[in-house]
Amino acid sequence: MQPGSSPPFPPSASSSPDTKPNNEDGDNGLLAASYAPTHGLLPPPALPSVTQFTVSQITAASLNELNASLNSHRPGQADTSDTPPNLRSVVSTAPNSPRIYPKRQNSAGTTPRVRAHATSLNVPGMTRSRASPDGRIPDRDVAAKMVIIMVGLPARGKSYITKKLQRYLSWMQHNSRIFNVGNRRRIAAGVLPSNPTASHASVNNMDPPSAAASILLNGRPAAQAAEPTSLDLNDGKEPKEAAMDQSAQFFDPNNEQASKLREQVALETLDELLDYLLLGKGSVGILDATNSTIHRRQLLVDRVRARDERLGILFIESICRDKNLLEANMRLKLSGPDYKDKDPVQSLADFKKRVAAYESAYEPLGEYEEAHDIPYIQLIDVGRKVIQHRLRGFLSGGISSYLTTFNLAPRQIWLTRHGQSVDNRLGKLGGDSDLTQQGRQYGQVLYKFITQKRKEWLIEQKDKVAQSSFPPQPGDHTPPYPELFQELDEKNFCVWTSMLKRSVQTADAFEEDDENYDVKNWEMLNELNAGLFEGMTYEQIARDYPSEYEKRTKDKLHYVYPGVGGEGYLQVIARLRDMVREIERLTDHILIIGHRSVCRVLMAYFMDLQREDIADLDVPLGMLYAIEPKPYGYDFHAYRYNEERQTFDELPNYKPRRTVDRSA
Repeated sequence: MQPGSSPPFPPSASSSPDTKPNNEDGDNGLLAASYAPTHGLLPPPALPSVTQFTVSQITAASLNELNASLNSHRPGQADTSDTPPNLRSVVSTAPNSPRIYPKRQNSAGTTPRVRAHATSLNVPGMTRSRASPDGRIPDRDVAAKMVIIMVGLPARGKSYITKKLQRYLSWMQHNSRIFNVGNRRRIAAGVLPSNPTASHASVNNMDPPSAAASILLNGRPAAQAAEPTSLDLNDGKEPKEAAMDQSAQFFDPNNEQASKLREQVALETLDELLDYLLLGKGSVGILDATNSTIHRRQLLVDRVRARDERLGILFIESICRDKNLLEANMRLKLSGPDYKDKDPVQSLADFKKRVAAYESAYEPLGEYEEAHDIPYIQLIDVGRKVIQHRLRGFLSGGISSYLTTFNLAPRQIWLTRHGQSVDNRLGKLGGDSDLTQQGRQYGQVLYKFITQKRKEWLIEQKDKVAQSSFPPQPGDHTPPYPELFQELDEKNFCVWTSMLKRSVQTADAFEEDDENYDVKNWEMLNELNAGLFEGMTYEQIARDYPSEYEKRTKDKLHYVYPGVGGEGYLQVIARLRDMVREIERLTDHILIIGHRSVCRVLMAYFMDLQREDIADLDVPLGMLYAIEPKPYGYDFHAYRYNEERQTFDELPNYKPRRTVDRSA
């Protein structure tokens, strides 16, 4: 009890010892222990308390008598107390404090809570609780969920940031999704999708918010058409009447009709995001839009808090001050849905007018958000500088740390398993055996192939620099790297292995060429630990431990091998988190010589694979993968080891696939 508070209410006279509190869960919560509710609204009348005595009636000599009187209303308490009468607490003569019953905080169940649930970190595979056995953010823990709202002028890399961030959060096993206001805006304004299957769309098959916005602002349903009716920059004609103009005039702050459309579409998109978090299984929703004014941002904050004030809100603003980077970002927009298949020169001019329209009313994050205690992150020149304010929670901190690793440097990330080991030949799990003769030969061929590809890559990049032009020529839609406007030198090359012998020995040839390659061994790259089953074959496990074999077959992603040190795929993801950030930070080439589980997890991150595909990805011995990050995504190449010809053969149009060996 807090100082000065009144004694708790005794049990109601009408209740019997066998009567349970009005609690579906059957537990005795704090309020249930205080009194038995009557009529479901108010507590029963209080028994005589100190407020029924006047001050003149209470003297120092009668305090113990008063205490004894009160104890008589608590059966058994006065008789069973071990405290001597002269040492018992003296009852306060202050009037009772008013009872203000707490607002219910939990989002599920029937037991009222005085406090909200704790919102500490949730890490799939590394934390476990009654509410979240798998470590994901539980549905009831609304305060741990997050609404990320992007801020920034066009061509500042917002979509690039949101895609990478969503990919990282999903890889970390947090349910996340991007909600793009621009896509909904194009539909609501009557600019139909350009693919044939969507070309006959009408208001009847739009989602309800877009359909409502289209009818409200166009005065009629979006017209059916065989082709999109957006602004045609190839022939210079005015946009057709069936669709609202989507050129730079559409984004003029003085265009009242367009402003209403953009605002309504933004709020409707936010409502969809909030449904995903509060009614679906979402943990993080990302609103991808400019949100360039204080008015718009406050409108969004009010909307979120009206739905559930416990939801976390984080603004992320992308600012671009580098002229080369800005020009490259604008060039990327020419391949976007607003300018696809249009004349690039006219498109670039129109897009710059659009940016100028936004700039005339743009208000960056800063004093207003700080005065209203709103968390935010400012990302300047795609991670060269990061400013943060009042970040709260594990997710916000992890997001900020991840954003600092961004870079747009052209480079290659190579990924392969080690050469064949003795245990591989015997079909045994784990262990730390040496390479076979074939495995050592694989390492030699790998060294020669990578050295050749490294030279070819540098020649290709220099050719791109020589052929690039700005502004773009008609018909040129190739987006360049920002760094291609600078001097391009040969890059360093890092080779990373695990601590296990089969991985280290595969890199022996690279280790000997210390002048051209930097080799490092990482413990976090070690193969998944099979615990009790280390050194066994899958056939032995199926025979001797059929129940464990069945559990793993049903859910390999969440399965954890029994025994000391046993791991699962979620544990591998958790220990590779820092390595992924380091890979994103580096501007050098990297070759990772790993193991099956490690390669699966890293491939899942870079290729943005679905959660259910991670543990079943086909990564056999002898496969070599090249991932080349781009401002718009990545280039992917796969090669298969040709033992007879002592080289690697490229596999055109290769797509990651599920393994046919269900045990592997």
